[in-house]
Amino acid sequence: MKPKAILFDLDGVLTDTAELHYLAWKRLADELGLSFDRQQNEELKGISRTESFEVILRNNGQTDRYGKEEKENMANRKNGYYRELVETLTEKDVLPGIKPLLEEARANGIRMGVASVSHNAVRVLERIGLIDRFDVIADPAKVKRLKPDPEIFLTCADQLGISPAECIGIDDAQAGVESILSAGMYAVGIHVTVTGKAPDLMLASTADLSLSVLMKNFCQKKQTVV
Repeated sequence: MKPKAILFDLDGVLTDTAELHYLAWKRLADELGLSFDRQQNEELKGISRTESFEVILRNNGQTDRYGKEEKENMANRKNGYYRELVETLTEKDVLPGIKPLLEEARANGIRMGVASVSHNAVRVLERIGLIDRFDVIADPAKVKRLKPDPEIFLTCADQLGISPAECIGIDDAQAGVESILSAGMYAVGIHVTVTGKAPDLMLASTADLSLSVLMKNFCQKKQTVV
């Protein structure tokens, strides 16, 4: 069996917006008198902005400081700061190895999708010039359960009309890896700090991605399973 689709996370896989998220959260935290640093920012990978604000409050021992509506408003304020920063992105911000992989995959008839919890995915892809490279961009607003639940990856595969077993998922966070594995897909982790289930294939960076590497390891895994 050969893969028929590759599904990508966005942040940390197609482009590195982690710094933009950090700067946006840091601005909000400073305004609210909350402690927040780069180490804490790592805890926010792969989770929604509302959950992220909950983590920041918990780390500051202030979980009960705001009500539900206030927390949503604060998370939305952060998103406004982030969207301002997104407008600074250009095609130069596409991570190494991604453009050649997308070209190889397209040339070999492999379909591609984006399975990201980011509500800004479309705008980010527009800014970095990749919006036309994907057949499907999953809408997180229509997904009830976020990563590590498999729903967003399963939704992406369903929209492509391809069986999960024929899909490769690529993510840079533990929650994303577990989402891919739970979906019954082949999981590729990009510099993931493993705290649970390990990906089928771990790569140090996107620069190590290539269609030949993905095909070889995917086929070897399928042969082993059989």
